[in-house]
Amino acid sequence: MSLYVWQDTLQYHLLEVLESHNCECQSCPKERNPERRAIIDASPAPFLSRGSAAPKEAYQWWKSLQHTPQDVDYFMKTVDRLFQIFPPSPDFFKPSPDNCRSCAVVGNSGNLLGSHYGPLIDFHKIVIRINKAPTEGYEEDVGTKTTHHVMYPESAVNLANTTHLVFFSFKMRDLEWLLRSFDPANNKGQSGRRGNKDLVMIINPAFMKYVNDMWIHKRGYYPSTGFMVLILSLVVCDEVSVFGFGPGSDGNWHHYYEKGNVVQRGTGPHSRTDEYNIIEDLHKKKTIRLYNGTNKPTNEKSNDKRP
Repeated sequence: MSLYVWQDTLQYHLLEVLESHNCECQSCPKERNPERRAIIDASPAPFLSRGSAAPKEAYQWWKSLQHTPQDVDYFMKTVDRLFQIFPPSPDFFKPSPDNCRSCAVVGNSGNLLGSHYGPLIDFHKIVIRINKAPTEGYEEDVGTKTTHHVMYPESAVNLANTTHLVFFSFKMRDLEWLLRSFDPANNKGQSGRRGNKDLVMIINPAFMKYVNDMWIHKRGYYPSTGFMVLILSLVVCDEVSVFGFGPGSDGNWHHYYEKGNVVQRGTGPHSRTDEYNIIEDLHKKKTIRLYNGTNKPTNEKSNDKRP
């Protein structure tokens, strides 16, 4: 792609985002689909907070994911210990008529390679990255900005002191790992803190069950982390742009930072096809903007002036 073609493409994308800000969130894209709006509004609190309790049904579902043996009382005691370390309630940008919460959800698909989406991603107020998600060496395609980083123990990386850690737990040991990582008294040979303890946000198991039940309708064993993050963004953001989801240009599922690591569609505990079909439908209904590695968003028309 020539420099001039790239500059024109970047200007097109930035103009699209800027035009959406002219309304100052008075008419957010997700408001255009009443059916989806009702589902979004049905979300439980997405983050745990001090004193919050997971409904018994939600806990039993979460417990079954990795065959957690502990009961809900043990879960609540562990959560109480966590909130002796972390802030009592999660810190997220509050809605305001003067503050448009534009979010870029950045997945790890190989379709990011060669996309030149970096500047566009960094233009968003909130940039959410998932799991390993390196930026060094890939800045032109994935950007450099990270305000929120999603992880669980097996995908943990060290974060900058200004980056929010959005923690997904799939079993009790994950919460115990988080406790050990940030509590020196419980740190037995671990590498220690992964980020700023004042910026830790723990996903509510009830939210995970909500995504499983109301969005993918219990297809697959449980939703992928990336898909749950996308739905999270619909709940907490005003405008959502999605990058790095879906297969690469060769049709295979692989990460942009891994060579030859190909994941076939539909393998593992997640229903990749169903999830991606929902993502494409959200784009078609103009609830999100989906960038799939081509020069323009999928299904884009040259005269489209979407807010």
